[in-house]
Amino acid sequence: MPDTALLIVDIQCGVVAGDLPAVRLDAVLENLNLAIAKARQRGFPVVFVQHEEAGLERDSADWQLHPTLQQAAGDHRIFKRYGDSFCDTPLASLLDTLGVSKLWLGGCATDFCVDSTLRNAVSRGFQVTVIADAHTTLSAFALSGEQVIDHFNAVWHATNATPQPLHVKTAAAL
Repeated sequence: MPDTALLIVDIQCGVVAGDLPAVRLDAVLENLNLAIAKARQRGFPVVFVQHEEAGLERDSADWQLHPTLQQAAGDHRIFKRYGDSFCDTPLASLLDTLGVSKLWLGGCATDFCVDSTLRNAVSRGFQVTVIADAHTTLSAFALSGEQVIDHFNAVWHATNATPQPLHVKTAAAL
């Protein structure tokens, strides 16, 4: 049984392709699909996380996963209401059932849901590899989306006070 899973957070139509599109979206989608292909080649489970809230209701067009993601019948889905993909979801139980102790992580938004999920995963003892070129965010605050992505990649790369190693790698290097 593989000990690694690919976790893709909130790559949903209304999140990444709405009125304010996510930065580097085409490249992120391409790199997520590369990570999906590599995970499947190695027999790793693929887990898609989908956020729901007012304006992003379950089963709505905006709630759907982005259509370019390479989905398969055996993929797992987790539905969440909070930034952290573990909070009030069956994610931890699913990963335990699958025998997973390592995660490849990508998705949206770098500075919210991806970071929250990463921090909880690390605290739970998972060895996390962030896919440096497969997460995105919006340009909505003082920094551009590109600056946010680059900043978080640098911070995660410099982080070493974790129970298990935290890695930052490109999709090609997985």
